[in-house]
Amino acid sequence: MSRFRVAIIGGGNIAEKNHIPALQNLADRVEIVAICSRDIYKAKALADKFNIPYAFNDSQEMYASEADPNLIINCTANNLHYPYTMQALENNCHVLCEKPPAINAQEAKEMSDLAKEKGKVLAYNFQLRHTSEYILLKKCLDNGQLGEVYHIKANFLRRRGIPGWGKFTNKSIQGGGALMDLGVHILDLALGLLDYQLPNSIVANTYDFIGKAGGKGLMGSWDPAKFEVEDACFAHLSFPNNASIMLSTSFALNTGLEKNVNLEVFGSKAGALLNPFTLYSDIEGELADINFPKLEETNIQLKNIAAFIDACEGKTTNICSAEQGAILQEIVQRIYLSSQSNQC
Repeated sequence: MSRFRVAIIGGGNIAEKNHIPALQNLADRVEIVAICSRDIYKAKALADKFNIPYAFNDSQEMYASEADPNLIINCTANNLHYPYTMQALENNCHVLCEKPPAINAQEAKEMSDLAKEKGKVLAYNFQLRHTSEYILLKKCLDNGQLGEVYHIKANFLRRRGIPGWGKFTNKSIQGGGALMDLGVHILDLALGLLDYQLPNSIVANTYDFIGKAGGKGLMGSWDPAKFEVEDACFAHLSFPNNASIMLSTSFALNTGLEKNVNLEVFGSKAGALLNPFTLYSDIEGELADINFPKLEETNIQLKNIAAFIDACEGKTTNICSAEQGAILQEIVQRIYLSSQSNQC
């Protein structure tokens, strides 16, 4: 099978530090043929640095050129995920898009529908699916060790982690704050344990007390006058089978840990903690905590891109599909609607 011809749209840090190095490690399967950025100087600088043949500041020009990509990595800002993904699909390319899928549910659904119509793979870069701990958790679920999972506590919390750079506090570009940037990662993992279904009810609250106060945190200083998003979000999701998820996510929160990324899973036979991976059960009436040794660190970005390429080759993988992305984006939208109206 010939190598995929990959073009990267978006010349920012995530392309330079994450995607390009991962793709270069898959050189037997892909060839990076182009980088496209609205800033042509940034595109040319990345092309020179990584020996990429073509640099563009116009994506349509790129599709019409000799670069001739058939696989796109969309590393643009959140508000540009939809137009660049739709354009790539119209040009008959497979697409791996950064998270979140889009700004709203309608965009995510249209992207999913077009991918299906074109017969192309559209997937999203939720790389935490590839951590060793989550893979082991899924294995324990699939082999019946947990029984029926009925409640999940899903946390992605920063104590003082409002980004002091970029556009993370700009609502028109990002679509939201902590939920859009951090919460979607842990929500994706929780949904993956519940067959990725839509909830039948959502109750949520969002807050911006710390963001609006301004200050300096672990990721620099931010301007309270330009803080337009939530710094914390809490949501309770109830599903048709009576399972539930308690989602907590924050850029900034007065809590103990600087960072807390975890799942606590409650099943009818046993419970589990994702980090450090632990099973909670009982043996003949005695409490039993089964502690696992620290699992080997893996390059989850590389694994996620490799899984995406597998999907493009027609193989079954655990990549976040276009359909799952549309479900997740609808849930995110309903969380925001609930927080605005206290009903969903």
